[in-house]
Amino acid sequence: MKTFFLLLLLIFFNSFAYAQPKLKVLDAKKNFGMVKKGEVVKIDFEISNIGNEPLLITSVDITCSCTTAEFDKAPVLPGKNTIIRILFNTQTVYDRQDRTVLVQSNDKNGPYKLRYKGVVLNKK
Repeated sequence: MKTFFLLLLLIFFNSFAYAQPKLKVLDAKKNFGMVKKGEVVKIDFEISNIGNEPLLITSVDITCSCTTAEFDKAPVLPGKNTIIRILFNTQTVYDRQDRTVLVQSNDKNGPYKLRYKGVVLNKK
């Protein structure tokens, strides 16, 4: 009987160990094509929570002052989606661009990379 309760307790606590959020990027690489210098390019990345606990996106790390990120800080419930919008200001850049941002969350497998690229044409 003691073994039965111990086994039951082990199964109970094990079920909590597997409850976790899981971030999935539906298309982690985007190409914005060709734009004229000075345009602000909007790039939307769709994020899904395919786990069984709420997903918390804590930050979107950028490496260039030409880029900003907009995202909802509310938890993404299991089975639901959200959008991370990248705003890429081409005022100070030109030629081929290949940029990466990192999505930080409570998914233990992160951070996740989002990549966008394209060509910025000099205005004439």
